[in-house]
Amino acid sequence: MSDQIELLVLLDVAGLEDKEKFEKHVKKEGFFTVEGENFVYTAKSSTSLFATKAYILEVFKVGLQKVNFDGEANLIFLLNETPYPAYYYDKTTKDFEQVKEESK
Repeated sequence: MSDQIELLVLLDVAGLEDKEKFEKHVKKEGFFTVEGENFVYTAKSSTSLFATKAYILEVFKVGLQKVNFDGEANLIFLLNETPYPAYYYDKTTKDFEQVKEESK
């Protein structure tokens, strides 16, 4: 029985200046690119869901800080095929913030 968490991370980023440098960083941190897809990554984790979520946000935050990008960056991820709320990169706080659901 495997208790590893399967990760799928999708990054939507506009105006990234150095994709190669960015991907070198995320690969060093244990993420793999999905062949034929732009800014889609997979990995496995053996830590808790909470620790895994924090790690994903940290790795991608640091990766974006290592390269410049003009537009916005949005991140969504699935842990064991369960989608988690979307995040956006706030250039003021230099961190990912959870997208707030609009109340109807």
